[in-house]
Amino acid sequence: MKTKIQVVFYSMYGHIHTLAEEIAAGAADIENTEVELLQVQELMAEDVLLLSGARETRKAFADVPYAEPDKLAEADAIIFGTPTRFGNMCAQMRNFLDQTGPLWASGALVGKVGSVFTSCASQHGGHETTITSFHSTLLHHGMVIVGVPYTEQKLLDMSAINGGSPYGASTITDGDGSRPPSQLELDVARFQGRHVADIASRLTAKS
Repeated sequence: MKTKIQVVFYSMYGHIHTLAEEIAAGAADIENTEVELLQVQELMAEDVLLLSGARETRKAFADVPYAEPDKLAEADAIIFGTPTRFGNMCAQMRNFLDQTGPLWASGALVGKVGSVFTSCASQHGGHETTITSFHSTLLHHGMVIVGVPYTEQKLLDMSAINGGSPYGASTITDGDGSRPPSQLELDVARFQGRHVADIASRLTAKS
C-alpha cells in the first residue's frame, strides 16, 4: 500500500513553490510513496496582483491543481507551505484552513502527519513563529507534527545566512524578493520531505 503525501502551499512570488517542489521530491525518495503537489487559491484581485508584480511570477505554477479541504483526509501526511506575514501564515492559507472545520468535527485528520515550511523577507522576520503558530491548527486536528531534526547537519551550517530550523525548512527572500532559495535551503527542504514521508510510511505500516 502506498503512503499518500500532500504538499499544500501558497506562493506569491515563487519561493514557496520552489521549496514545495524540493519537498515533494524528497518525499518521493521514500519507496512506495505517492506525492501530490497542490496550491491554495488566491484571494487577492487580479489588479492587486498586477500592481504587486505577483501575477507574472505565479504563472510558473499556474498548472498546479488547487487543494480541496475535504480531500486532505485522503493523505497520510500533509506538508504545508506558506510565506510569512508579520510572523504568521498568509491570509490565503488561513482562509483554506478555516474551511477544514468539518474535518475537525469528524476527526478526519487525527493521527495523520503534519509539517510546515515557510519563507521570509529577512533573517529574523518570523520564520519560526510562522511555523510554530501554524502548529496550533495541526494540533487542534490531532495531527502528529514532524519537523527537521538535527540529523540534518546543514541546520548547523554557519558559513552563510540561511533559512531552516528544527521546526521546518525556510528561505530568506530579501526585502524585494530577489533572493532565490540557496542550495542549503533546498537541501533542508528535500530532507524535510523525505523525513516526513519516512515517518508517515512507518506509521501507515503499523496501522
